[in-house]
Amino acid sequence: MNPLALILQTLPRSTTLQLLREAMLPTWIVLSVLLLFSLASWWLIFWKAWQFRDVRQQGDRFQDEVERAHRLEDAYKGILALPDSPYGRVFRQGVNFFSELRPGSLREGAPVAEGLSLTQLEALRMVLEKEEAEERDELGRGLTWLAVIGSVSPLLGLLGTVIGVMDVFLGIAATGSSSLSSVAPGVGQALVTTVAGLFVAIPSVLAYNHFVGRLNLVASELEGFSSEFIGMLAREGRV
Repeated sequence: MNPLALILQTLPRSTTLQLLREAMLPTWIVLSVLLLFSLASWWLIFWKAWQFRDVRQQGDRFQDEVERAHRLEDAYKGILALPDSPYGRVFRQGVNFFSELRPGSLREGAPVAEGLSLTQLEALRMVLEKEEAEERDELGRGLTWLAVIGSVSPLLGLLGTVIGVMDVFLGIAATGSSSLSSVAPGVGQALVTTVAGLFVAIPSVLAYNHFVGRLNLVASELEGFSSEFIGMLAREGRV
């Protein structure tokens, strides 16, 4: 006998594919929505993974450039040559605001100007915090959808299961037969949507928690750099 035929004979008759072929319309609607959610979640997962990996590399190059610079002017020139990044944008925002307060003070050979007042220093800190918040919001784009998919998918799966079980009981009431052979296929069809909902939700929830942790790490680094930027001004007598 053909080995493939022998394997097929040993398979149970009520396989998952058979259950899906015999599923009713509401079950297929729920499964279709869950399929769209799954595709969207995996697209978001790969996109955010690439984005945070790129930001991590940009942060390392930025930190190396800042550590090599001895003065604010040297750091500014080196960072301008780097690719655009959240770290560079926060730095440039701080430098630009400082240049507005002390025009020409960052030119090569310019004498050290009078330090910033407490009011100006507080304004500089607020400008840096505003830029940090904007960068955090930009990096957080898409994470809300991961959270929505992770929370809604199990509910959709449960909805499909409830509808399927209701259909089973209606069939029992109509035919009067409550044998296991007549009830089991319907219950199996109903449980498929619950499994599909969990299959979509689990990766979304795991990815959301992972990316939120990465986002908090980047936000902490930006906040620490803002403090370091003000400290750099203080070391050079600009505050």
